[in-house]
Amino acid sequence: MAKTAFLGLGVMGFHMAGHLAAKGHQVTVWNRSEAKRGDWAAQHKGEVAKSPADAAFGAEFVFLCLGDDPDVRDVFDQLEPSLGAGMIVVDHTTASAGLARELDERCRVKGARFLDAPISGGEAGAINGKLTIMCGGEEKAFKSAEPVMAAYGKSMTLIGESGAGQLAKSVNQICIAGIVQGLSEGLHFAEQAGLDAEKVIAAISGGAAQSWQMDNRWKTMVEGQFEHGFAVDWMRKDLRIALEAARENGASLPLTATVDQYYADVQAMGGQRWDTSSLIARLTRD
Repeated sequence: MAKTAFLGLGVMGFHMAGHLAAKGHQVTVWNRSEAKRGDWAAQHKGEVAKSPADAAFGAEFVFLCLGDDPDVRDVFDQLEPSLGAGMIVVDHTTASAGLARELDERCRVKGARFLDAPISGGEAGAINGKLTIMCGGEEKAFKSAEPVMAAYGKSMTLIGESGAGQLAKSVNQICIAGIVQGLSEGLHFAEQAGLDAEKVIAAISGGAAQSWQMDNRWKTMVEGQFEHGFAVDWMRKDLRIALEAARENGASLPLTATVDQYYADVQAMGGQRWDTSSLIARLTRD
């Protein structure tokens, strides 16, 4: 069993750290909110640290699950003095590839290694320990971290060198954005045509139109229920990262840029915390 530190007990991290503890790993957690640290300790077996440096000190693996580049850099700045030879820092935050490469270099100076390892699967995946993890970094570090991440990951893939995991997560979000918009328009079309949405989905969900979004979101979409799932604010953050990377590498993402603006419309409707499937709300509003 590994000695681990888990920094960031949000919607995803709270459950991920819990799975580490449940699998018998030694876990020390930290979160900005003292209340959240207390809630985690009340539910799981592990230690609570007052600072990132305290949490990371002496750990074999340091896991981060935070919000955006500035959050990751701030927490890394605080834990950096505790880094030592042989330690592996695994960042599960969806952040930029540029930041991943920077932190990889900073870890190497300390004799440590860094993996950018963004996750997919949503809160349900975190609760059930069934997340998909896309990794960038050295193969040796990945092989060391893989059995530990298996506590909450069902699929772990080393994509390439540092930054590759974050770029793969951008691919994931680009695909989701297009799928959700297409599903929104299809359901809206069915409604306008006077079709029974349930019968339509039953007819097409076994064919080429099938997707996870269709299987898991069509019903709440037609009912206008969005108080669940992955928030629009976070999706816009992820799409911003993808579009910035596209400007750097020359990729053309016209659909992604358009859907990003559609999500801005949803935010303006008050849907900042709605699920990403709320794109349909733009089409059905009065």
